[in-house]
Amino acid sequence: MPSIGTVGLWVPGMDLRPPAESAEAAAEIEALGYGALWLSEGLVRDPFMEAATLLGATRSLVVGTGIAVIWGRHPRVIRAQARALLDAHPGRFVLGLGTSHARMVEGVLGLRYERPLTALREHLDRLDEPDAVLRLAGIADGPEPRAPRVLAALGPRALDLARDRSAGAFSYLVTPEHTAEARAALGPDRLLIVEQAVVTGLGTDEARNRARGHIAGYLPAAPYRASWRRLGFGDADFADGGSDRLVHALVAIGEQEIAQRVNAHLAAGADHVCLQALPADPATLPLDQWRSLAHLSR
Repeated sequence: MPSIGTVGLWVPGMDLRPPAESAEAAAEIEALGYGALWLSEGLVRDPFMEAATLLGATRSLVVGTGIAVIWGRHPRVIRAQARALLDAHPGRFVLGLGTSHARMVEGVLGLRYERPLTALREHLDRLDEPDAVLRLAGIADGPEPRAPRVLAALGPRALDLARDRSAGAFSYLVTPEHTAEARAALGPDRLLIVEQAVVTGLGTDEARNRARGHIAGYLPAAPYRASWRRLGFGDADFADGGSDRLVHALVAIGEQEIAQRVNAHLAAGADHVCLQALPADPATLPLDQWRSLAHLSR
C-alpha cells in the first residue's frame, strides 16, 4: 500500500464536473495536504478514467476507487485499468472494489444484483488468475504486479473476506463503535479505511438539515440498515428521514466535533479516515469545507 496518511477526502460525483474542473480540484486537495482522494462509482465517467485525470493533475496525491462496483465489469478489464494507472503513476493508485447495494446497482446502473458476497468472491478469484492473454502470448513468465486493493465491508462476513483477500477494508456510514468491531475482525495487519460524513461552516439548523438529507438517501438501502441494526439502531431510527440519534451518530457537524470523530475512529483502529464534506448541491464541490478541515490531515 502507498502512504495515504491518516486523513483524506471522499469525493462523490467528481465525474459530474468538466475534467478540467476535476483536475483543478485534485491539485488543490494535494496542496491542502490530504493524504488521498477517494472516488465513488461514476455516474457520467468511469472512475478509472477519472482517476487517470486526477493522477495526471497531481504529483504525489494517492487516488483510489472508493469503491468501484464489480457488477458489469470484467475482472480482466479491471486488472488492465489498474495496471495502466500504476504504470503511469507508480505507487499512487489503490483499487477499491465492492458490491454496493441493490438500489444503486439495479435502480441506477440497471444491472442485476444477487448473492453479493458470492459474486465478489468469484470476481476476486478471476481477478487473481494469471492473465490468459499474456500467457498465450508467452510473456507472462512470473506474477504480474497487482494494484493494492481494499474491499468495501460492513458486516462480519464481508470483513472476513476483506481480511483474507485484500489489503484491508473500506467502511462507509459507520460509527467509531463499528470501527472497533471492524479492527477486531480484520486483525492488526490489515488496513482499515473509514468514511466520515461531515458538515462545517454552517449554522446549526442548516447543517443538521443537510446531514439529515444525506442520511435519508441511504435509509432504503438494506445493507446500511442491517449495519445500523448491528450497532443498536432500530425501526424508529429509520422513520421520517432518520432520527436525530442516527443522524448525529453518522454525520459530524462543526470543526470541533469533526476533529473528535476523526480521533475516535483512529483510536478505535482506523488507519485512515476519509472525510465526505456534504455540499448544498451535489453538482458543486465543498471547497470551503475542505480548506477549513485541511489542518486535520497534518
